[in-house]
Amino acid sequence: MQVTSLLRYSGVCPFLGHSTANSLRSMASTNVNSNVSTLTAKAMTCPMMGPKLASISQARSYASVAGNKEVEAMHKQKNVQFNNAEAAKCPHAQAAREAAENVKETARTAGRFDYQGFYDAELQKKHKDKSYRYFNNINRLAAKFTVAHTSNVKDEVDVWCANDYLGMSKNPVVLGTMKRTLERYGAGAGGTRNIAGNGALHLSLEDEVASLHRKQAALVFSSCYVANDACLATIGAKLPGCVIFSDSSNHASMIQGIRHSGAKKVIFKHNDLADLEAKLQAVPKETPKLIAFESVYSMCGSVAPIEAICDLADKYGAITFLDEVHAVGMYGPNGAGVAEHLDYDAHNATRLSSDPVKGSVMDRIDIITGTLGKAYGVVGGYIAGSSDLVDVVRSYAPGFIFTTSLPPAIVAGAQASIAYQREYKGDRRLQQLNTREVKRQLQGLDIPVVPNPSHIIPVLVGDAALAKEASDMLLSKHHIYVQSINYPTVAVGEERLRITPTPGHSTEQITHLVESVNSVFNKLNLKRISDWKAVGGRAGVGAPNAVAPENVWSDKQLGLKDGSAPERLTNGSKGVVHDEGVEVAQKRLTHLLGADAGPALASIPYL
Repeated sequence: MQVTSLLRYSGVCPFLGHSTANSLRSMASTNVNSNVSTLTAKAMTCPMMGPKLASISQARSYASVAGNKEVEAMHKQKNVQFNNAEAAKCPHAQAAREAAENVKETARTAGRFDYQGFYDAELQKKHKDKSYRYFNNINRLAAKFTVAHTSNVKDEVDVWCANDYLGMSKNPVVLGTMKRTLERYGAGAGGTRNIAGNGALHLSLEDEVASLHRKQAALVFSSCYVANDACLATIGAKLPGCVIFSDSSNHASMIQGIRHSGAKKVIFKHNDLADLEAKLQAVPKETPKLIAFESVYSMCGSVAPIEAICDLADKYGAITFLDEVHAVGMYGPNGAGVAEHLDYDAHNATRLSSDPVKGSVMDRIDIITGTLGKAYGVVGGYIAGSSDLVDVVRSYAPGFIFTTSLPPAIVAGAQASIAYQREYKGDRRLQQLNTREVKRQLQGLDIPVVPNPSHIIPVLVGDAALAKEASDMLLSKHHIYVQSINYPTVAVGEERLRITPTPGHSTEQITHLVESVNSVFNKLNLKRISDWKAVGGRAGVGAPNAVAPENVWSDKQLGLKDGSAPERLTNGSKGVVHDEGVEVAQKRLTHLLGADAGPALASIPYL
């Protein structure tokens, strides 16, 4: 077995993955007695690497002539003895060990590979380690936001885990815009941007996004997963000898984009500036470098030290790539994200301008990516940056060039949502106030919330099976939908329930949520804050000498100092439609669709 193959797949192994290339090569010499290298022999006994190498060797045996001694030797290892003490260190050892035997057995079937057996073995691993993903049938009701029905339309539940953070998916400005656009331009875009899907609405949305982030240009994609993948893959591949520094908690889309770029990747510890600087120092300053990170990390709610990362980028000659997916619409006077929020007063004072605030944190970021599918309530993603950088991605990225363009109604609705939120802070302020209240009540009951300064509320459970059971119990017994989050989205032992309040959740719904979570914790005997503290803490919960993080939104910015803070909803009360937000969105729409394109947005009732 070539050492390069082992290197390629060593990332799935908790032991081999920490070995250096030189260490692996030193073990790669062939054992003359078995015709198998020491490295291969050891890797085959690993509960994680064994299945992968078995499948590789089987595939190679079909493509090579008979008599490959190394492959035959590996095939003979049916009765290989695993080191149970070592395997016990691996969280997935038992499941992986059984799957390894299954895969090697099916590889011996005569004449044809057992594809079904392979699929079964892979799924068995997911079931065994409790990381198999279940998808609930949840149908959110626009007229009853934040309520949904399950597969039974009469079975209604409160939704507490959606990423429609501000309820813009049912905002009358967005719905009215989409209805009018649908009537005028139809359902689909008609093709890729290069063929038939490049209309005035798409260009206008990109102007809106560029203006929001005060950048020269923007480019819209079908999703921010595609935007991150396409941008990082293109820029990383085009910059000669590029090295990409990636936060260890980065989203899968960023990891995939870096992998597709072919650039060298250096992972730094999550939000660890010292570790990042040490790794930047090891690369010559003249080498192209890119630092990729997020503003708000969605599963733990942590916020990146954006300004300090910009300082390091300046010091070591790197460009910055900031994913604001979970922050756009939620932070800043215009809703441009955390980078804007860090210079709140300066951006608020010039909020009618699209010109950059020179020297501001947002101005120092080279590439900003965001989504239209979370706080803005529609679907799609984008990048924003300099004109030339955006044009390089537009000109070279397959993920942009060969993908059918977003439908006109979606594009128009997204622009209306952005325009509305640029004029109105009330929704994101109320969302923050509801978040604070839920966190306060949970803490009062000793329920463990992973500490963070953002709008995310991760309730630590610490066990995959129990997290799933807690989620199921909340749904079936309390009519509350909160999805459990397991490996690989979060680390093993840090499984959680991820709660996301919205401005549409009433005080009564908050009370019901907290009481229900408390009941489930009692029923399942889940660990409380005091329990985590007794074992030294986990994921920041119960950590010794822990200091509570300072919220991104200050009391002054929320209107708690001057009494301008929005009031929480109670059962039966409705949200507020901001007149100026409607007016601005109306102007955008009239400019694009004409004054006779349908009823005025202001005439559409709030749901």
